[in-house]
Amino acid sequence: MRITVDIPDEQLDLLAAVCRRDGVSRAEVVRRAVAAYLEQQRVTTWDDAFGIWREREIEGVAYQRKLRSEWPYRPVLRQHSE
Repeated sequence: MRITVDIPDEQLDLLAAVCRRDGVSRAEVVRRAVAAYLEQQRVTTWDDAFGIWREREIEGVAYQRKLRSEWPYRPVLRQHSE
């Protein structure tokens, strides 16, 4: 699929230098950059997250309370009346 992207001239100059250095097309460099960015931004799935807390010294709710105790204010919880 083709897309149109506006890239500043100085970035295009640097991109051209990378293409010459690596001997690849501009499209290939852009594809690699997009792939690297998407990998970095990858959404964690449940399979990736399962069990990541097991090595922690503190229980999850206690950790949450500790973090919230650092907040400068405590929100007031209001009970809804029917």
